[in-house]
This record gives sequence, structure tokens and C-alpha cells, in this order.
Amino acid sequence: MAAFDTSRPYVVLPRFEAGLAHFFGSIIAWNDARVTRNELSRLSERELLDVGLIPGDIEEVSRRRP
Repeated sequence: MAAFDTSRPYVVLPRFEAGLAHFFGSIIAWNDARVTRNELSRLSERELLDVGLIPGDIEEVSRRRP
């Protein structure tokens, strides 16, 4: 009788999967930056000052990684 270990995932192309994960991670990061930039752009200059920003900071803040 043969026994098969089914607890480990079968990975055919680990480099492809890593590349795919990086690709989707990049898309998610781009979308997060886009949403942040759009939301901050909707705020008035006074509202931006209340959170410690100026309009010129929007692009830099939207690209920061957590």
C-alpha cells in the first residue's frame, strides 16, 4: 500500500508564482496610491493644514509604503 503526503502544496513554477505575486502586489500598491492621492486632492488647503500637510505633499504621501 502506498502513502501520499497531501499536506504540502504542489508548486510547479515557483518563480512564476513569485513574479505573479509581485505583479499583483504592484497593482495593489499603485491603486492604493491613486486612491490616497484622489482623497487628499479633494481636501481644501485648510483641511490639509489640519492634518499637517500642504498641497505639495500629496504626491509624496500617496507613494509612501506602510
